Amino acid sequence: MSFEDEIKQQICEIGKRIYMNGFVAANDGNITVRISDNEILATPTGVSKGFMTPDMICKVNLKGEVISANDKYKPSSEIKMHLRVYEKRADVKSVVHAHPPYATSFAIAGIPLDKAIMPEAVISLGSVPIAEYGAPSTNEIPDAVEKYLQHYDAVLLENHGALSYGADLITAYYKMESLEFYAKLTAISTQLGGARELNKEQVAKLYELRKHYGLTGRHPADSCENDPHDN
Repeated sequence: MSFEDEIKQQICEIGKRIYMNGFVAANDGNITVRISDNEILATPTGVSKGFMTPDMICKVNLKGEVISANDKYKPSSEIKMHLRVYEKRADVKSVVHAHPPYATSFAIAGIPLDKAIMPEAVISLGSVPIAEYGAPSTNEIPDAVEKYLQHYDAVLLENHGALSYGADLITAYYKMESLEFYAKLTAISTQLGGARELNKEQVAKLYELRKHYGLTGRHPADSCENDPHDN
């Protein structure tokens, strides 16, 4: 099996996980993986992420032009959002877009995930901002997302869903899982009377742990002016 075929299989597997976890409904969401300087594998439009097969995966270039695809399928028009991430983040090799219920609820309510309530979330995500609303399939969403790309590896999309990205598909997917879990804990703890947030000293230690672990990607702690806890 070629490298490209392996990635197509992996995209289908992650698609099933996204679907089974309830992160998407019907044909929602999309996944891309950059396999070379100018080649990206992308999930097809109009197909449930839980029922994809490798032959459905499309290949496009960095302009979004189709290089190869089964005649029945074409990439999602929302690939513009993915392409913007690849354009601005050379370290990113995969992007995942989904509508996880808790995270998307925060995006709909206009509430960013910026409370330090759980060590794992502080270390892996730091915080998750909300990119301003944009009409689907237009450049409005990529334009809104762009301003957050240099300091975050996950972004909520106002009234839309969530976007995560990383050095490979598994990393990008795990960030989506972590984002949804963070949102779920925030929602439940709020119902229980409000979360007890970690203090500045505790957060600072967690940031140091992140450096010690040598985690890849971008994090708001890497830039003081973007650190939501530096106030």
